[in-house]
Amino acid sequence: MRVTLSVGLPNFGSLFPPGEWRRFIDLARAADDAGVDRIVLVDHVVMGPHTDAYQWGRFPVPPDAPWFEPLTMLAAIAPVTETVRLATGILVAPLRPAALLAKTVATLDVLSNGRVDLGVGTGWQREEYAAEGLDFDGRGALLDDLMGALRVLWRDSPAAYSSPSVQFTETWCEPKPVQPGGVPLWVAGTLHRRAVDRIARDADGWIPIMGETVEGIAAGAAQLRDALRAAGRDPAGFAVQAPLRIARDDEKHPDLGRSIESIPELLSAGATNIQVPMQAFCREPAGAPAFFADLVTRFRAATT
Repeated sequence: MRVTLSVGLPNFGSLFPPGEWRRFIDLARAADDAGVDRIVLVDHVVMGPHTDAYQWGRFPVPPDAPWFEPLTMLAAIAPVTETVRLATGILVAPLRPAALLAKTVATLDVLSNGRVDLGVGTGWQREEYAAEGLDFDGRGALLDDLMGALRVLWRDSPAAYSSPSVQFTETWCEPKPVQPGGVPLWVAGTLHRRAVDRIARDADGWIPIMGETVEGIAAGAAQLRDALRAAGRDPAGFAVQAPLRIARDDEKHPDLGRSIESIPELLSAGATNIQVPMQAFCREPAGAPAFFADLVTRFRAATT
C-alpha cells in the first residue's frame, strides 16, 4: 500500500486577518501544486468556555476564535484543485443529522470527482452536544448509528435503515458519491471494544488519538488487522494515520529535517499515512508554497 502524505491546514484561529479568509483556498491550491496527497481540516461547530477540558495538551485557540466549517471550506477548495484528496480529521459527525451529512458529503465527492475522505469522531466537548440538544454521554452510539446510515444512503436506492437514533424507509439520497462503495470513512479515537467493533464493521481507516505513542500505533494497527479479518474483511487496504513526530533544533524550534527522520519508525508501526500540521513548521501563508514543496521532496525521499 502506497504511503501517503497529509497536511493539516488550520481552518481556525488567526492565520488570516478578518476579511481575508478567502486566501485559505490559495493554501489548498499550493498544496495541490506541490503534490501533497491529502489536505485535512478539523471541526468544531461551537465552542464553550471550558477549553481546559481538552485532554491532549493546550487547546490551540480561545473560545472566541473563528473556526470555519470544514465541509464548506472543502467545497470551496474542490473546484480549484485537481488531485489532492479532501479530508476531515476529524468531523464531529454526531452533531450532523445522518441524511443531511450523507447528502452534503456525496455532493462534495461529486464536485471533487471522488477525492473525499471523511474522518469522523465523537469529539470531547459537552457544550457542542448541549447546543444541539444531544446526549454527550451517548455520543458513541450516535456515531455508530450515523456511520451505518451513511453506508446505506450512499449505496442503496431506495435506502432503508433502522437504529435507535436513525430510522428511514424507501428513501432516496441522490447523487451517490463518485467513489465505489461510498466515501471512505476514517474513524478517530482510542481502541476500546466498541471502537474496534465500529471500525471493523464500517471504517476504511483509523486516526489514533492525539499524542499516541509509536508503540500504541503499532499495537492498535495489529489489533485492527485481526478485527478486520474476524469481520471477513481484507486488512490490506486499511489506512492507519500517524502524526509526524516533531523534532526540534538546538534553539527548540521545530526542525523539519529531523522530524522526517521519524517516518521509518512510524511505517514500521503500521502507519500508511503521515500527517504533518502546517503550523508546526510554517506560520505565514506567504511561505506555504515553498514549505509544501520542501516537505513533499523530503517525504518522497524518506518513503521510496
